[in-house]
Amino acid sequence: MKTLWALLGLTVMLSATEGSALYQKCAACHGLKGEKSALGKSVVIAGWKADQTLDALKGYKAGTRNTKGMGAIMKGQTAALSEGDMKALADYIATLK
Repeated sequence: MKTLWALLGLTVMLSATEGSALYQKCAACHGLKGEKSALGKSVVIAGWKADQTLDALKGYKAGTRNTKGMGAIMKGQTAALSEGDMKALADYIATLK
């Protein structure tokens, strides 16, 4: 059981590290801690729950989300993200306060 918990802890740490690295691209518009309204249009993402962020990222990538006219920009930003990338990014954004 200890091994399982250690493995889960390591997975969470790696996800947070990966999410942090992925978020560097986002920080230019959303701020270092998700505190900015991107391009003066979007809502502040700091404090979002991981599932909310993951749903938004999936919607932007699929081209089905266009909140405040940001769909095209965000579709381009999410195009190269894998499912794992989006999950890691969503988990990291959930830590921003």
